Amino acid sequence: MSIDVSQFHDVFFEESFEGLDAMESGLLNLSIGTADVEAINTIFRAAHSIKGGAGTFGFMNVSEFTHVMETLLDEMRNGVRDVTSESTNLLLDAVDVLREMLTAVQQKADTDDERIENVRMKLESMLNHAVQAGTEQADVGEAVEPEISGGDSQIGWTIEFKPHSHLLQTGNDPVRMFHELELMGDLSVVCHAAKLPAFSDIEPEDCYLSWTLTLEGDESKDEIMEVFEWVDDDCDISIEPMYSNESLVEQEQLEQKQPIELEATSSSELVENDTAEPEPVVTEDNKVVQANAPTVAKASAQPATASIRVGTDKIDSLINLVGELVITQSMLSQIGDNFSKEMLPQLIDGLAQLERNTREMQEGIMRIRMLPISFAFNRFPRLVHDMTDKMGKKVELKLSGEQTELDKTVMEKIGDPLVHLVRNSLDHGLETPEVRRAAGKNETGLLHLNAFHQGGNIIIEITDDGAGLNDEKILNKARERGLVAPNEELSAEKIHELIFLPGFSTADTVTDVSGRGVGMDVVRKNITSLGGSVDVVSKQGQGSTFTIRLPLTLAIMDGQTIRVADQNYILPLISISESLEIKNSDIKRVSGKGELYPLRNEYVPVIRVYELFGLKPQTTDLEEGLLVVVDGAGGKVGLFVDDLLGQQQVVIKSLETNYRKVVGISGATILGDGTVALILDVSGLVSLYKDPSLAKLMVVDERAA
Repeated sequence: MSIDVSQFHDVFFEESFEGLDAMESGLLNLSIGTADVEAINTIFRAAHSIKGGAGTFGFMNVSEFTHVMETLLDEMRNGVRDVTSESTNLLLDAVDVLREMLTAVQQKADTDDERIENVRMKLESMLNHAVQAGTEQADVGEAVEPEISGGDSQIGWTIEFKPHSHLLQTGNDPVRMFHELELMGDLSVVCHAAKLPAFSDIEPEDCYLSWTLTLEGDESKDEIMEVFEWVDDDCDISIEPMYSNESLVEQEQLEQKQPIELEATSSSELVENDTAEPEPVVTEDNKVVQANAPTVAKASAQPATASIRVGTDKIDSLINLVGELVITQSMLSQIGDNFSKEMLPQLIDGLAQLERNTREMQEGIMRIRMLPISFAFNRFPRLVHDMTDKMGKKVELKLSGEQTELDKTVMEKIGDPLVHLVRNSLDHGLETPEVRRAAGKNETGLLHLNAFHQGGNIIIEITDDGAGLNDEKILNKARERGLVAPNEELSAEKIHELIFLPGFSTADTVTDVSGRGVGMDVVRKNITSLGGSVDVVSKQGQGSTFTIRLPLTLAIMDGQTIRVADQNYILPLISISESLEIKNSDIKRVSGKGELYPLRNEYVPVIRVYELFGLKPQTTDLEEGLLVVVDGAGGKVGLFVDDLLGQQQVVIKSLETNYRKVVGISGATILGDGTVALILDVSGLVSLYKDPSLAKLMVVDERAA
């Protein structure tokens, strides 16, 4: 019976991508010069695991490419090669290529063979250069095995490999080790089955076989031991040198041991069989599929993982909560079977306990989806390394609050906005060493990413000690583009808000990093779509701080129920600044700009929600309703509503998934009385207010539906 190994692919890819992240982090932290053996070993083990797993699943191109990387890393940890910026950058490129190869295999897409071959040739060129250097300086390299008397030299190694019976239960497979030995030289494999019991006595998970292997090649003993390092405690192994006059004698001794006959007696045959046309796999619904389907598309970015690793403490907490819930349910059931008026206090207590258990269960389940923000922060050491090299800047990256947790969905969607902001700080904010020295600063700039919880939100700060925003330059650019009137004066806060306008850029030249006016508006749009906000505080010559405020989860949110006409809506609590009663005499009406309400030092546009949604209002008098001030895209706006009904946590249901996208509505929820309430999207309401034609498109779409 054949086993469909594709069922293990997801675990392999997940662990491989984690290994690549570990390799990248380790390479970025390597010090130039003599290698840190412990750090190199960490990187080496990650590469070794990826190579072994890829070989097991038949991804031989991945395994072979990783082997070249592994050889270079091995030279570093053995002291044959110093760590240089050239070798580190090349290995970082190789990590990128390996990530692209794994993504292509995962998505059954085409690989960029030209790029793969280019990096492979660079790795091999560096390795070949090292061999020549080692020949000229033999005293620095490994100790040369002494020749035996008679002039016969060593031609390889004889390996006696006797696994303990439990070896297979550890997840190790001898065939994988033989694959790796095959890459080192000419390998012969002889299997010994003396301990194989009768068929009825065989335990499927026990190992009864042992092997004698002869490897002809110039690899060192340490390199061979690396192949078996994962099973060192699970086997008996001896590795002895083999000399030229021993070949015939060794062969005779092996023949006398009467090995079991195998269809494949060498690793080369095993490799050929492994890479042959895969047998079809029959699924449960009797459909026949190929184990390795042909590639059909170009690989895209690494896909988001569909699984989460959860700590046992979180699982144990949920199990305890389920136990409490069962006890409460049993108590309420007994009350219901024999209910009387005298038992009303017990019923009330039981319902209160059920509410408490349900709330704790909800919080426990939400904690399962929570991941430390280090998953998003981990990409930035590499980004800073690459960009500073390209721009000739010196930057120290400081990360804090990496263990601050937020929802996995939010984590996946915040990545791109964070990249935009970090690139912006590196390009526009932080100066070159010469400019910083002239300004009396340390030539190495500081870029600080910080995350922390505040209330029911997560705050992410991106701070740099660079040049800060140039208010005069921003204002002049805005006037040139007609965004600000020639004589209009703006506060520093308003000037800083201009950088979030679509297409706005102060870059003098267009590069591959900046200057196209694409980025900051996308940042605000993406963050707003997550129910969050982004603000900037900057002081010229001292630096800038971008602050992102996000909800911890997109599944549940704190909302304010409002009434507009005869409809109830939910307004995200995070968007509300304040609510107030107003007087008609305070309202200013400006031609072309509608109604404005003076709120302290600014004028806030008044949006009559009933007009946007075409509802029949119960009142049009502003004094009879309330003005809810919310933070919209580009500033504050006031929403005119009939009443505020109360605050509650609501479970968000996607309107786009279940119906279609509607301007001004971000989702829906089911209230306690069973009715459905729509969740308002503040930025969408502002867009609808500025462009009423969007409402007509909504009507057309409804008719088409």
